[in-house]
Amino acid sequence: MIRLEKASKVFTQEAGSFTALKETDLAIGKGEFIAIMGPSGSGKSTLLQLMGGLDLPTSGRVAVDGTELHKLNENERTLFRRTKIGFVFQNYQLLPVMTVAENVALAMAANKSPKSEIHHRVTELLKEVDLADKADQYPSRLSGGQQQRVAIARALAMKPRLILADEPTGNLDRKTGAGVLETLTRLNREEGITVVMVTHDEEAAKAASRIVRIRDGEVVRDEANRAQEAAPEGGDRA
Repeated sequence: MIRLEKASKVFTQEAGSFTALKETDLAIGKGEFIAIMGPSGSGKSTLLQLMGGLDLPTSGRVAVDGTELHKLNENERTLFRRTKIGFVFQNYQLLPVMTVAENVALAMAANKSPKSEIHHRVTELLKEVDLADKADQYPSRLSGGQQQRVAIARALAMKPRLILADEPTGNLDRKTGAGVLETLTRLNREEGITVVMVTHDEEAAKAASRIVRIRDGEVVRDEANRAQEAAPEGGDRA
């Protein structure tokens, strides 16, 4: 599903250049649930941004589902993200002036899907995340956990085979965060969606079947998560 080959990212600042990611090789197979862990500033969010085409490597190669992202122009990358990848962020990124249903429908509306199809899909997704009764509410009326479940529903609107989650439980208490992780785990196990989650939380990482640890822009450990004894094995790492 994802392959990085010698991928590096260098940011240029007034004080000089900063290497956030150093010649990283990494392969993630279809149907895997990966946790990427590391301290603040280690490069884990940069790694996720490269996987999602939100940024491009300074050198090296990043391919997602067989598509080399650096070969796409900006409009093509935007369309690729919209249709192939679901994003879940720590701060939810819901639009406060839109209802829950409207937030979930954003990608489909941008893709000019028929209104009847949008209505059916949004209704289906809100049932899936147990928020069918909140469709006409605004995000400010929801709890943090409910807002994150709306964000997951929005991420699923275009039926992506890949979800990239950046600290999805970072703003949630332990119990609420566990519910969000349970949703991601179910999507991975029952629907075969590949999940890549950045987290600094060892407890949250237990939901993954594989943990990639990164420090100072380099992968320092990549191993099966032995705490996830009941997790199914991931797909081919290619």
